[in-house]
Amino acid sequence: MDQIKIGKFIASCRKEQGMTQAVLAEKLGISDRAISKWETGKSMPDSGIMLELCELLKINVNELLSGEKIMAEAYDKRAEENLLAMRREVEEKNRQMLRTEYWIAFPAVIAGIVMVFVASFIEMPTWLRIALIAFALVMIFAVAFIAVGIEQKAGYYECRHCHHRYVPTFRQVNLAMHTGRTRYMKCPECGKKSWQKKVLTKEG
Repeated sequence: MDQIKIGKFIASCRKEQGMTQAVLAEKLGISDRAISKWETGKSMPDSGIMLELCELLKINVNELLSGEKIMAEAYDKRAEENLLAMRREVEEKNRQMLRTEYWIAFPAVIAGIVMVFVASFIEMPTWLRIALIAFALVMIFAVAFIAVGIEQKAGYYECRHCHHRYVPTFRQVNLAMHTGRTRYMKCPECGKKSWQKKVLTKEG
């Protein structure tokens, strides 16, 4: 999706309705800075606010995501294109989150292991050795919790039995046995346990 085009379309529709950025922002319960970011293409309206925004601008969501008014005969095709574009954006966002998980977890675990190694084999006062090992372990566990939180929110897990895709709770992900990003969990749909793979989208 072209955020610049969408931003200009939002600005045009807002002006057609005789609203300033401040007035539109007040009606939506947000800051006029957010409106400015939309209209300059720096960000997109959150999905939770799109329907209300479209109602105020007298357009539909498909037109908003297209950045232009759509003729009736072209509506279905454009709707499909917008759905595919949104799906690609969701996939890329989830992919980036999972990359972030690696960039956070891997260096922290290596640093923790190095600290434990140093504390175990280098001559130093006992209190310093204990403090270094304790710090390393706390850091590893803290980063592990953060990494699991990122993994839990990015994408879905797919049940091997019924192929239902869902987002489990943080507790389920954290306590589940796992190999990489494949975790042994109970499916909320069929109730069976299986090794469930991480996938990026809701649809297969």
